[in-house]
Amino acid sequence: MRHRSPLLAAATVALALVVTGCTSTTAPNGQNPPSSSNDPYAAHIVQPGFEEPGGNVNVLMSSDFMTLDPGNSNYVQTANVGQLYYRTLTMAKETAGQPPTIVADLATDTGTASEDGLTWTYTLKDGLTYEDGTPITSADIKYGVARTFARDVYTQAPQELNSALDADTYKGPYSDGELTAVETPDDKTIVFHLKQPNPDFASLVSRSNTAPVPEAKDTKLDYTSHPMSSGPYMIDSYDRGRELKLVRNPHWDAATDENRTALPDTFTFSLSTAQATISQQLISDADPTAITLDSNGALQASDTARLTDTAIADRTASGLLGCTDVLNFNTETITDPEIRHALALAMDRAAIQVQYGGARFGKLTNSYLNDAQVGYVEETTDLDIDGAPQLDAAKKLLEGKDVPATLTYGYSNAIDRYKNLGTVLQQNLKDLGIDLQLVPIPAANYYTVLASDEMPDIARAGWCGGAASGSTRTTVDPNIGPSLDGTTFGFSNISRFYDDELSAEMYELRNTNGTSEELNTQWAELYNEAMESYPIVPLIRTFTNSVVGSKIHNAQVGYFFGSIDLSAIGVEQ
Repeated sequence: MRHRSPLLAAATVALALVVTGCTSTTAPNGQNPPSSSNDPYAAHIVQPGFEEPGGNVNVLMSSDFMTLDPGNSNYVQTANVGQLYYRTLTMAKETAGQPPTIVADLATDTGTASEDGLTWTYTLKDGLTYEDGTPITSADIKYGVARTFARDVYTQAPQELNSALDADTYKGPYSDGELTAVETPDDKTIVFHLKQPNPDFASLVSRSNTAPVPEAKDTKLDYTSHPMSSGPYMIDSYDRGRELKLVRNPHWDAATDENRTALPDTFTFSLSTAQATISQQLISDADPTAITLDSNGALQASDTARLTDTAIADRTASGLLGCTDVLNFNTETITDPEIRHALALAMDRAAIQVQYGGARFGKLTNSYLNDAQVGYVEETTDLDIDGAPQLDAAKKLLEGKDVPATLTYGYSNAIDRYKNLGTVLQQNLKDLGIDLQLVPIPAANYYTVLASDEMPDIARAGWCGGAASGSTRTTVDPNIGPSLDGTTFGFSNISRFYDDELSAEMYELRNTNGTSEELNTQWAELYNEAMESYPIVPLIRTFTNSVVGSKIHNAQVGYFFGSIDLSAIGVEQ
């Protein structure tokens, strides 16, 4: 998530993200990325301006959602579909090709900070109800936040909000009772107590932590089967791994929600369609009401040439994302930073880019951060990786080292390019005398496995979290930062990076006062220092092309979601 704003005391703030890139209705053409006068990665919205309600959108997906529980979701796919059935205090509102803007959602505004910046207060709008007609209360939002602290239950709960609250030792409502860092003086008021002033706080409450959950309906891990809807749609049926159907929530009041158009009557998600089939169906317009949320629009390398066809280009939503793919080294199994550096030098990142579809689908990057983020600084670390492998330099680093004979690379089994990426790495590491074994991981469990003791030596991951708030912290802290108490690596820190000195500085930085620019610059500087030990290897900043059916309108690629923004689309009947 991203934002820039100085600390605003005792004021209501509307945090707007820095506008980068531009939008265009010009379709992509040629073999290179789509171009405008000066932006090779301009956005394209398919058939904008549609306002007719009705119809069904058929969403083709290669695998099921990892979860539908807003309290257990650190995934952009769940956040995308989630905006249809749950609402949060604030919302990251997408605009094609630009970082999103933080706007009020369940709350009347984006929040009021106390004079000392240590509390933020929100007031709920009138007329908010669940799918069963019962009112949404501030206590439900507090409970939704509280349950995300139960990390023994919810292994993938987002933690950026939690790390800002004065609640480092809280373990969730099931074992620790009430969350005292959040107060609800009445049914419409919720007050957050922070460890230190946080100028980006309004963006933190746009995350799924603040989706309301009535305590009486909490079924823990089973809540994913039917979370209570506070949004325009609710779950009609859910056959895991096969199909999910959303229908209109009769108790949603459009007068309280200016952010979601809610044009279609229904959404049907097919959850086990092979990516090659999705790609062919969308290219051929076999189902004019179809879209996909799969990354890169599920397009196969053999189909990308078709994007130059005018008829298909007109149906292709595209945009440069705030999302970056990286390779994570398991620093608990590959403990020597120089060995990790050597592995990075040996990688043929240009060949890896080809597996993503070439320059049309993203550009090589040497950083998890990008220059649209508040606090971004040019990499001070001498990341001497480039597109081509540097085998001589890699071999020199390995001289005299206890080099592992075998390493493992884990990949999501639903996406061919991630396996193909592994094949490239396999050849690269073979040149170093290392046998890289490819380990398929079921897509629905992928990030759960990466967070477990079964984490392989190397694994691909992507992060869009920095896109919604505009701050470097919301990329750095989750991915290489420490745990809430600062004693070990953070729960979504896939590489398990923990350095006594740097991690302690990150922990202290969470408790440091300053402006958004000042604090996020320090996060970027600590990121650059951490990268000297190569816990991760940045790969691709994603440019997504997603073909949609000919009856789909208002299709834009969400900068944060990395796929078609479900809150905006419509469909002809």
